[in-house]
Amino acid sequence: MTRARGAALVVFAKEPVPGQVKTRLSPPLTPEQAAALYAEMLADVLDTSARWARAHSLSPFLSLHPGEAAGRVPHPETFRIEPQVGVGLAERMENAAAARFAEGYGPVLLRGSDSPALGEATLEAALHALTRHDVVLCPDRDGGYNLVGLSRPTPGLFDHPMSTGSVLADTIANARRAGRTHQVLEPGFDIDTIEDLERLKKAREQDAAGECPRTLAWLDAHAAWELHRPPSGA
Repeated sequence: MTRARGAALVVFAKEPVPGQVKTRLSPPLTPEQAAALYAEMLADVLDTSARWARAHSLSPFLSLHPGEAAGRVPHPETFRIEPQVGVGLAERMENAAAARFAEGYGPVLLRGSDSPALGEATLEAALHALTRHDVVLCPDRDGGYNLVGLSRPTPGLFDHPMSTGSVLADTIANARRAGRTHQVLEPGFDIDTIEDLERLKKAREQDAAGECPRTLAWLDAHAAWELHRPPSGA
């Protein structure tokens, strides 16, 4: 199929409901605090993604769960909102990518909403890699990834268990089985546990957290940095 619509950037997100998002942050955060933090993370991710879309001529989509939450989740007006379709995350990602390709978009990039510090350099690296490879992945620190790009449809790419320490390896294995080339980018990190705040703190100290001002402001306001203190000598 000839691509006529250019590249699509799809943000995967959930409605920030206490007890249903960022559950590994609670404790020490309360479920309400964890949901509030996720809401700020999502706002940062959507603002950043909207800016990326303008700068790189991408069409932005928000793939939301549950779909009926569209009117309850603030988002830049440039986003087209669609419900996530499928039983689990793997099927939802597969369906979102397939839908964009069927509409004539390509390449298609999917990014999560757990990595608010992900920088524009990573997006640019992914777009460049997709001119030479079929699948591009940006790993996180726990065996998964926070950004995946596809230059052409690859059915079955996500046909493996999710939320495991082998998600990246399993996706690469599926790409190889499908006869697709791949490239792995420099890793980023998600905010899933209270220990992950140390990575964000270091990124801030290195001026590498400019993409997430709302996240940082919430953490400052709630003194959340003090909730994780590395062992002495770490």
